[in-house]
Amino acid sequence: MLLVDVDGPLNPYAAEPHRRPEGYQTHRLLTPRWEAAERRRLAEWGLPDKPVKPLRVWLNPAHGPALGALPFDLVWATTWEEEANAFIAPVLGLPELPFIAWPSPWDEPGDGVFWKTPQIVAWAKGRAFAWIDDEITQADRSWVNDHHSGPALLHRVDPRCGLTSSDFATLTAWASGLS
Repeated sequence: MLLVDVDGPLNPYAAEPHRRPEGYQTHRLLTPRWEAAERRRLAEWGLPDKPVKPLRVWLNPAHGPALGALPFDLVWATTWEEEANAFIAPVLGLPELPFIAWPSPWDEPGDGVFWKTPQIVAWAKGRAFAWIDDEITQADRSWVNDHHSGPALLHRVDPRCGLTSSDFATLTAWASGLS
C-alpha cells in the first residue's frame, strides 16, 4: 500500500508564494470541511458574514498517472479524508481511493512523533506500506520500527517541491525490494 498525503506531496503549499512549481496548475477548492472550519473562525473573529475564501491548491496532473503506475494500492492518508476523492482525485485522474479516517480530536503521541504515525500503524495492522508525507521525521521512523511488525517506508516529501521523479524512483525501488 502507498499511503498518500495531499498537502506537501501533491500540493507543494510551501513553495514561494505566487511561484507555482513547474507542471502544477492552480485550483481554488472550497471543500465542506474547509468551509465549516473557516466559518467557525470568521464567527469567532466577529466576521460571520464575510465570505469564505477557497483553498489555493497546486496540483500536477501528471502525478495521477505516475501514482497509478506505481506497484502499490493507493490509500489517502490526508486530513482531506473522503474529500480527497471528491476534490483531488478527479483533477489527477485517480479513481476513488480508500482513505484513513482520523479521530477527532487526534492525540499527540509526544517525543516528536507526528500525530498521524500511531493511527497509520494501527490502520496498517502489520501490512507492508509506504507513506509519503511532508511531516515525517526520524522520530516517526523509529516509532514505526518499534510498533509495526511489517515492512514500512516512511518517505518525507519536501513541501516546497512536491513529488519529484526522485521520489517516484525511491518508491518503486522500495516496492521492488519487497518481492
